[in-house]
Amino acid sequence: MGEAGDSLPTKPTTSSVTIGSSLIPIINKMQDILAPVASGSELSKISLPQVAVVGSQSSGKSSVLEALVGRDFLPRGCDICTRRPLVLMLENRPPNPAQDAAQTEWGEFRHLPGKRFYDFTSIRREIQAETEREAGLNKGVSDKQIRLKITSPNVLNMTLVDLPGITKVPVGDQPSDIESRIRKMIMGHIRQENCIILAVTPANADLATSDALQLAREADPTGFRTIGVITKLDIMDRGTDASKFLLGKVVPLKLGYIGVVNRCQEDINKNRSIAAALAYEDKFFRNNPVYSSLSDSCGIPQLARKLNQILEHHIRIVLPGLKAELNSQMNAIYKELQTYGKVMESKTDLGATLLNILSKYCEAFTAMLDGKNPEMLTKELSGGARIQYIFQSIFVKSLQEVDPCDDVTDNDIRTAIQNASGTRDALFVPEVPFEVLVKREIARLLDPSLQCLRFVYEELVKISRTCEVTELQRFPVLRMRLDEVMVNFLRDGAQPAERMIENLIEMEADYINTSHPNFLGGNRAAEIAMHELKSPQGALQGSPSQLNNNKPVSGGSTKTWLPFFGNRTSSEGSPDSRSFGDQNHSQSMPSVIQLREPPSILRPIEVTEHKAVEIVITKLLLRSYYDIVRKNIQDLVPKAIMHFLVNLTKRSLHRTFIQKFYRENLFEELLQEHDAFVLKRKHIQELLPVLEQSLQTLEKVEFDVSCRTSSFGTDASTELPRITRISPPHQQYLTTSGEMSQSRYHSSSRSFVTNTTA
Repeated sequence: MGEAGDSLPTKPTTSSVTIGSSLIPIINKMQDILAPVASGSELSKISLPQVAVVGSQSSGKSSVLEALVGRDFLPRGCDICTRRPLVLMLENRPPNPAQDAAQTEWGEFRHLPGKRFYDFTSIRREIQAETEREAGLNKGVSDKQIRLKITSPNVLNMTLVDLPGITKVPVGDQPSDIESRIRKMIMGHIRQENCIILAVTPANADLATSDALQLAREADPTGFRTIGVITKLDIMDRGTDASKFLLGKVVPLKLGYIGVVNRCQEDINKNRSIAAALAYEDKFFRNNPVYSSLSDSCGIPQLARKLNQILEHHIRIVLPGLKAELNSQMNAIYKELQTYGKVMESKTDLGATLLNILSKYCEAFTAMLDGKNPEMLTKELSGGARIQYIFQSIFVKSLQEVDPCDDVTDNDIRTAIQNASGTRDALFVPEVPFEVLVKREIARLLDPSLQCLRFVYEELVKISRTCEVTELQRFPVLRMRLDEVMVNFLRDGAQPAERMIENLIEMEADYINTSHPNFLGGNRAAEIAMHELKSPQGALQGSPSQLNNNKPVSGGSTKTWLPFFGNRTSSEGSPDSRSFGDQNHSQSMPSVIQLREPPSILRPIEVTEHKAVEIVITKLLLRSYYDIVRKNIQDLVPKAIMHFLVNLTKRSLHRTFIQKFYRENLFEELLQEHDAFVLKRKHIQELLPVLEQSLQTLEKVEFDVSCRTSSFGTDASTELPRITRISPPHQQYLTTSGEMSQSRYHSSSRSFVTNTTA
């Protein structure tokens, strides 16, 4: 019969009201169990099987729901009526012969536990009042659910969620984006894989452009979870019918369509009962030649049975996955509860907890330094690996890149040599300028060595703050005090390391060991220097002859020097015969040679070959000895840092913590729990029994299903295929036993009407 024919087979009328008697009520019970604690928690992700009713305003949603219940209980009006999701759990309970007939049907709200509403008009008023409490008085909407359970012998077990009608134009104080808000709310429900979508569309509207079907198609593209309901069939234009819609020839759905007849507004105004409306609907379909041939796709009783069967079958399929999800949530919550720890009541408990935290903290710190952290990073260096990187890739490499002669010019070296020679030219390279220069270069090693210490200190502080012990999250005071003690401890450890580094530099500078076996030595340096000077590549810029000239030094003072004994003259015209004191000689004397006064700062200007050799030798000796010192510093500075700071911390940290913290008068102060942790522990403690109860409920369902299901074949209560594995969605609702006969539909429909009337 096309897509509409892919419905599930129905049961004999003798047990029609018992379909789903085991599965759906237990799922409803789980709804009750989870609802109080699910909001805002991890349990909100658990999706329980239910049916969401979707439709535009005035599509007949409320009439369909009331017809399924058999009672008037929903708010009505010309504007938006459903402004909060209404979770409607229908529970079939056979009447008790000893019970008053008026007490066989009642409603209970989750927000009013223990209070039963036997008057369904009061239920309507409470829905209205609860809606206004959350969504306001003037057409606002809210996604906070109202949960209502209706117990009656005249309903079939199912869970329905009545969602706000799709609106286009804001009314009252509704925001301008009311349409998108309602669509978002609807999609939040119907996107869940465990949700059956009941898409309601009036027959006098274009099914191809139905808002309900468009949303359903977006949430359920394959159509395996969507059942269509076409309302108001009795008000279609004469000569038209909805047979193509019901047969799925316009918009196919795997679960097909059901057509229904609603009460009109006049019926509602005249208080026409739902029982009378159902009787009218049954008569309408039986007397219509088109719809009478589509009996399995028409009428509220058929819709109730189909929803009941689909929901029960869906529950059976999702049970294994639902149980696995609950178990997963149980394990996750149990682990989370362990992180919050138990409430400590005695000094002994406090002391034991404190010792445990301190020990774990020190172990975690040491593990990060030693590379034994169980949560080792794979994207970047961490812990001790960063300290090793500082030593080798930053400190050592930086010192290796330094040339001690970079900041020493040839003039500096030549000046130092001449100063060390005094009034005579040195026959050999003087030791004094070499020592002065090499000590200056050794002193340059102090700053990078202390920087290396500072880098390691900062890394240790970072490690101390990242080796987070889970229990420390509970105790902010202890966390803060640990940070303070740790920083002070590291600072105290850095001080002897700093003194040691300074001593190492001073030791190297205090004694220049020219007898070191690796030192180049003067003779070898002289040979290398001569070789370099003779080779073109090693020659100095400009030849010594060019650099060595006899021109007087320019600059300096131009003041004339006046001799103490007057001008030199000679009466004879000869230098030998002239008297120094003969100032009356008439012959003119030669001009006086005047020297310029030396400037206040003198620098050597002559570069002879000998001086050039001295400069090269000094550089060679300087580089040779600096290399010896550099290697010593590269080796000893990391050792000093490791000994005085890193390893000392590993050895002494736990003892220091015990001395600082393990005092009875400090226990309560240090172990004050964070308020958020207290609330989380309380919340988790509430969730655990809920999950345990939910799992026990599911186990009861599984036991019931296994008892009612033998080996491969059909289920005795629903005639549905037994589930031996989770099937693909498209196989979950396909019929295997043919369509329901017309006579069975009529008997079922009459039975439903009779029960409702009763």
